[in-house]
Amino acid sequence: MAQSVGSLLMISLHGYVAGSPELGKPDTGGQVVFVLELAKRFARLGYKVDVMTRRFEDQPAEDIINDNLRIWRIPFGGPDFIRKEDMHDWYGDFITNALAAIRRRELRYDVVNSHYWDAGVCGQKIAEELQIPHIHTPHSLGWWKKHDMRGATAEEMAGYRFDERIQKEFVLYRNCDHIIATSEQQVELIAAEYALPREHITMIPPGIDENRFTPAPPDKVAAARARLNMQPTDVYVVGRAAENKGYDLIIQALPALKILQPEARLVLAAGGNSEADLALIDEWKAVAAEAGVADAIDWRGYVPDEELVDHYRAPGVFALPSRYEPFGMTAVEAMACGTPTVMTIHGGLHEQVEFGRHALVADPKRPEEFAAMINMALQYPWLRDVLAVEGARFARRVFGWTGIARRTIAVFEQFRGRYDAYQPDFQL
Repeated sequence: MAQSVGSLLMISLHGYVAGSPELGKPDTGGQVVFVLELAKRFARLGYKVDVMTRRFEDQPAEDIINDNLRIWRIPFGGPDFIRKEDMHDWYGDFITNALAAIRRRELRYDVVNSHYWDAGVCGQKIAEELQIPHIHTPHSLGWWKKHDMRGATAEEMAGYRFDERIQKEFVLYRNCDHIIATSEQQVELIAAEYALPREHITMIPPGIDENRFTPAPPDKVAAARARLNMQPTDVYVVGRAAENKGYDLIIQALPALKILQPEARLVLAAGGNSEADLALIDEWKAVAAEAGVADAIDWRGYVPDEELVDHYRAPGVFALPSRYEPFGMTAVEAMACGTPTVMTIHGGLHEQVEFGRHALVADPKRPEEFAAMINMALQYPWLRDVLAVEGARFARRVFGWTGIARRTIAVFEQFRGRYDAYQPDFQL
């Protein structure tokens, strides 16, 4: 039996990280859910876990989630929210403050597990200082995002500082002890574009709360539809306001869908809080007006966490139209709730599903193609039933969080104690 990793330091710097995060806030979406759910399962399996993040605004220094898990916020970069793309210049302050806090409390960790490249750069320095292994989860890749935005203007590209990010990712991937990628596509891209040996990478997909995201009996689905004003011909899309999410693409597919399904409607829950978010939503509304489908879109905005499950259950189809999606957690959650799902080919999730059994896949950059796949799920009851049953079964068995946590711990165990010989005689 493998030894227990006693204490884990997980680092996720950007967004609003909390025990019950306000999903839809800037930089607060799938990655935050991923980190917190994984941390909760680690704690449930008996490990002591600190999730370290940035302290800003009026957040407390700590959230004690349970006896084995806390959110620990380290201040740097001032009191205001900072977009992840603009946080580069404060990483040194975070590393210094984090190490000072760890040493002041005389804490010991067995593994550092960082998430996204900002935390990865910092986590590598912290792991080197503490002489412990560092396992990194990228979530997204600078090379791919730059490649996917190749048609953007120089002004649009400038804010992402891609050259700096890609260079730091390149060094990070070599210096960390191992990488956990969330899809086979990520493994391929890291190996090819960052010239990294494949044995340095393990693919473990994200998970879902299998006790929460479940199908419901027909009467409960009908009640959810009545309460939420949703119909069996509705197509539901949810996520934060971001260009890569492809909301404009599914709006452009709506005219073709309306030809096949005149009653079809798009229920679009694009959470936006900042001025930049609201400006994007205005742009999408202009796209809808130009396409002549403004009346066929119900703009929901941010959906509270407690409402997510019923929103997944109520529509006829869930759609994931992203231009680029490192994984696509919302699609897995929708499938687990028994809702037929159409997902993008621009991401890793579609490679893991069986087309026509678990879900349907299409290219959202081809509006008629994406509309046709949505129509298939709305048009044919026998296909809808197969997708509902087999999709939920697939999502539960493959992406339940406890199983994902055990697989991740197995990777940590491979590297536990790697640097024990380098530990100095004196303690911190």
